[in-house]
Amino acid sequence: MMAAIRQLSAPVRQYLLITGNYWAFTLTDGALRMLVVLYFHQLGYSPLSIAMLFLFYEIFGVVTNLVGGWLGARIGLNRTMNIGLGLQLIALAMLLVPTPALTVLWVMAAQALSGIAKDLNKMSAKSAIKTLVPADAQGQLYKWVALLTGSKNALKGVGFFLGSLLLYTVGFQGAIGIMLSALALVWLFSLWRLGADLGKAKFKPKFRDIWSKSRAINQLSAARLFLFAARDVWFVVALPVYFATQLNWPHTWTGAFMACWVIGYGAVQSLAPRFTHKTGEPRRAAVWWAWLLALTPPLIIAGLAYDLEPALIVVSGLLLFGAAFAVNSALHSYLIVSYARADGVSLDVGFYYMANAMGRLTGTVASGLVYQWYGLTACLWVSAGCIVLAALLAVGLPRTDPS
Repeated sequence: MMAAIRQLSAPVRQYLLITGNYWAFTLTDGALRMLVVLYFHQLGYSPLSIAMLFLFYEIFGVVTNLVGGWLGARIGLNRTMNIGLGLQLIALAMLLVPTPALTVLWVMAAQALSGIAKDLNKMSAKSAIKTLVPADAQGQLYKWVALLTGSKNALKGVGFFLGSLLLYTVGFQGAIGIMLSALALVWLFSLWRLGADLGKAKFKPKFRDIWSKSRAINQLSAARLFLFAARDVWFVVALPVYFATQLNWPHTWTGAFMACWVIGYGAVQSLAPRFTHKTGEPRRAAVWWAWLLALTPPLIIAGLAYDLEPALIVVSGLLLFGAAFAVNSALHSYLIVSYARADGVSLDVGFYYMANAMGRLTGTVASGLVYQWYGLTACLWVSAGCIVLAALLAVGLPRTDPS
């Protein structure tokens, strides 16, 4: 196997290593999120309190994408990726303290480090692909981005299941210890093999360059913000708590279902280039699929209003939402890499994922707040409104040609 890998071109080997890093990180990140949600719900925390545990995770994600894009352009994406892996190790180690020491502030601080780590890792992985694909190979770029993004989300789903399974079998601290050991091995291998100065800009970007001056990137970033707020406003806190309290699902059922959902979502993302051509070039397809996505929350609301079986309505509605959302996300992920400048790509990608993190932050807080005060139906109405805004912002984006 090693001989076969050595026969691959240098860009392909680097792509595989970057993808492997991203997969390993995503697995621990998904498991950690499910562990925290289920463990602290088990301890009696309210939905809003659980959402607050992720507040610093999302806030620092916003800051990290801005600063991380600038940092990647100055010191290289290999270094920012390895820094992200190292910070995740510290975040996991912080959660190994005895249970009485797991205060809200301590967990929020650990989640802050994890948020920084996650967005450094993601920004580095997405930006690095631009440097490995020739400028005239937009079709290959679209496929590589879709594959990386889709496989990452599939692994995040596996992480959800892994987190709930580990919580059930070895407990919270045992689960953290296992993930810490495995990720440490990945980090050491990455330090050894990841190429030096990957994605380092030829010019020395100034700190003010973190703000995008491109209308296309600003407009796409705003659409991304509302798209991810629409997902997380009902997915992050409201849905797991709804399953546990309204449907009386055990933790393992919740973790397994959400894992399968994210795995399926990732699979659809990976396959997006195969069927989005039927709805036009990527910019036009992004508008069409956003309007399709906007229909799914009202359909779920209508099913619940007519007193149909809640589990059937929510589960089937979530599957429809996930498929349409996956295509939207894949299209956006391709468009930002396509629009980004070739030299200093991480500046544009970092700005875009700053908006992504801002959407997750808004959605996460709203998920706990709106669900606690008004319930799942209100979360779904907020989701629908955010998707409509994302669709309107996608109108007028520049055309691309992924031939």
